[in-house]
Amino acid sequence: MKKIIFLLSILAVITGKAVAYEDVSAEEFAKLLKKENVFLLDVRTPEEYQKDGHIKGANLIPIQLFRYIYLGGIGIKDKKVLVYCRSGNRSVTASKMLDSWGVKEVYNLKGGIKEWKAKKLPVVYGFEK
Repeated sequence: MKKIIFLLSILAVITGKAVAYEDVSAEEFAKLLKKENVFLLDVRTPEEYQKDGHIKGANLIPIQLFRYIYLGGIGIKDKKVLVYCRSGNRSVTASKMLDSWGVKEVYNLKGGIKEWKAKKLPVVYGFEK
């Protein structure tokens, strides 16, 4: 693991590009939600969003459709984009895509909505936004 991190660090120095997204805890994610200029993105399926609950204010764009949607048209490049899924895996994929599209501040909820709910943070159900 240390070798991989070292190699990624070297690659970032050589290419001048580091990973722009940051993995954050549920508590940090909740603090970021309170800031201005934030776009909250849920990349799960509509069924998960509705039945398992979601964070209030989340914009649902399933990862399966993500690459086909031009998010630049909704002006997120200059916002803090907070991304989550069920466990934190699909949101990493979305975070990397956002990075490649030039979004400067991307935060991934480490552990996903499962971690959020485990910390007893609020969720809403159905399609309420």
